[in-house]
Amino acid sequence: MSSWGAAPRRALASAAAAHAGAAGGRTWRTLSFVVALPAVGVCMANVWLEQRRGHRQPPPFRPYHHLRIRTKPFPWGDGNHTFFHNPRVNPLPTGYEK
Repeated sequence: MSSWGAAPRRALASAAAAHAGAAGGRTWRTLSFVVALPAVGVCMANVWLEQRRGHRQPPPFRPYHHLRIRTKPFPWGDGNHTFFHNPRVNPLPTGYEK
């Protein structure tokens, strides 16, 4: 009885894999055009609308002790700025740069 159950599973698995190849590509192409492209368009519209609203001030700096811990300096620059530091949105351990 165990040999009877093993053979149909292999046949069904190989048949399903061969059949799903053509439909799989069509499914992903449809999903790309129906889901992914509109999602990119919505994200672009969101960025454009936020940019039109104007410049917003960052929230007030709160010196939380568990954030921005520097146990040793960074190996670039002055050692206090992260590699992708943006002075408008990334505060230093002492606060925002002026």
